[in-house]
Amino acid sequence: MNTLGVEENRSAQGLGLGLKAFVFLMVCGSLMAADTQDDRLDTARGWIQQATQPLVWVAQLPTRFDALLEHLAWRESLLRENRELRRKQMLLEAQLNKLNALEAENRRVRGLLNAVPALRDRVMLSEILSTNQDPYRQQLSLDKGRRHEVHRGQAVVDAHGLLGQVIDVNPGTATALLISDPDHGVPVQLSRTGLQAIALGQGRHRALRIPHLPGNADIKKGDLFVTSGLGGRFPNGYPVATVAGIRRTPTGHFIEAIAQPTAKLGHGRQVLLVWSAQTPADEAGLAEAAATEAAAHAISVPSSDGRR
Repeated sequence: MNTLGVEENRSAQGLGLGLKAFVFLMVCGSLMAADTQDDRLDTARGWIQQATQPLVWVAQLPTRFDALLEHLAWRESLLRENRELRRKQMLLEAQLNKLNALEAENRRVRGLLNAVPALRDRVMLSEILSTNQDPYRQQLSLDKGRRHEVHRGQAVVDAHGLLGQVIDVNPGTATALLISDPDHGVPVQLSRTGLQAIALGQGRHRALRIPHLPGNADIKKGDLFVTSGLGGRFPNGYPVATVAGIRRTPTGHFIEAIAQPTAKLGHGRQVLLVWSAQTPADEAGLAEAAATEAAAHAISVPSSDGRR
């Protein structure tokens, strides 16, 4: 009995499912036929799409989340690549700046060395260790000293002209006084006429003072003063300064020239130390050079009326 009842229930359920499927198929077929005939179902279709839109959005969340994760990973990769590229750019720019500085320094050294063949004197390249830019004491510290045969009174030049002279020597270093120092004087002569004079420093890199020139002296702007060799301390013929201006003293008996040094004072890191047959190597020569410098300073001392 129980077995027969179960089989009857299963048969009834099977007939019910088949009937339901048939009804659904009929409804679907009717709807499809109606949809092909006119557009009366468009409104209902739009409502259904709007009603099911949240469900579609929720169904797409996993895909959207994966896309977001991929975008974040791609963005982080781009940021890392950008940081690495910036680091490399900064490194390359630093290297380029260093190469530019080395190239400029090499040009200056080549300029110094190219000036050597024109000189008959023995020279040595020296590195500038430090500078003193005090207006009242303008000096250079050099990396050559007594063991390199550097001596006091030795001329210091660059590729453009006279820089100064050595005033103090240690075993491995030396100190040079620039021609722009207020206490420095160098015997010069006008290359065009041979006029003798003394060029005095003023504490400024771009100006030397050449006082007590005769009132009728043949001198004009642009003339070049070179070392005269008097006193034996500076070899003759080295460019010193070009005339930038001329002014007459109040008495009218003398004129004074303001000249611009030809050497690049305050520029570069290398200089040339010059040995010459004229350089004083004994006490007599040193005494003569000292006398010449004393005369240079004497003419720069103010007179009784307050004028120099």
